[in-house]
Amino acid sequence: MIDLPLNIDFSGKVVVVTGAGGVLCGDMARAFAQAGAKVAALDLNEQAVKKLADECKAQGFICEGYKANVLEPEALEAVHRQVLKDLGSCDILVNGAGGNNPRATTDNEYQHEWAEGQKGFFDLDAGGVDFVFKLNFQGTLLPTQAFAKDMVEKKHGCILNISSMNAYIPLTKIPAYSGAKAAISNFTQWLATHFAKSGIRCNAIAPGFLVSNQNRALLFNDDGTPTARSAKILNGTPMGRFVDSGELLGGVFFLCDDKAASAITGVVLPIDAGFAAYSGV
Repeated sequence: MIDLPLNIDFSGKVVVVTGAGGVLCGDMARAFAQAGAKVAALDLNEQAVKKLADECKAQGFICEGYKANVLEPEALEAVHRQVLKDLGSCDILVNGAGGNNPRATTDNEYQHEWAEGQKGFFDLDAGGVDFVFKLNFQGTLLPTQAFAKDMVEKKHGCILNISSMNAYIPLTKIPAYSGAKAAISNFTQWLATHFAKSGIRCNAIAPGFLVSNQNRALLFNDDGTPTARSAKILNGTPMGRFVDSGELLGGVFFLCDDKAASAITGVVLPIDAGFAAYSGV
């Protein structure tokens, strides 16, 4: 069971969560289901979302898992039709699919540190950079095209995008991911304006540094001590710790609740343990 941060009731709401096969969005899907919503969990990893759905059902909640490629409009529309049949029309869309790619990442923070055999700025793969932008930006735009139609017809709804602290100030080594997340923050404002008179709100959260299976080796040595990069992160975070995935849920619930956040649209909420507030001195 998820330790829900707010007693918000999403009963009767159909919530679609992309990227639900991952840890962060999987927790969001579980939390919405526990709060009474009918949840459609979407991910390219069908096994992961089917397992999530089975876990939720075993606890008495409503959740269905669907295989979905967020970069394929026809596949998304097919999933949309199935969600309509199984659960009903979408009230809340969480665009959680995204990520980075090693081909779009440098080995060093600074050019002068480059050595033969390492991947520097001039070695970044154009295809890798293109994939990162597509996965994050089009992977948000295309599901919105598929599911926001329901909201337009009902004249109400909520879209929540997942930006990042990288969008404010880019991190070293990951130029494509930082740029793609900056695009998500900008797109969130665009959507908020575009749908403002259609009864649809659009906001985003910007998570700070979280420990996941994908980045654990980058943040911790084999003996459990922080790596040099991890130490820099913690030294630059006023609270001196990483953010836990469960700590995102309060912001998610607040922004998606039509009563609590009725006049809030176009904002990007940092959930970062103070990282953005610290100047370094």
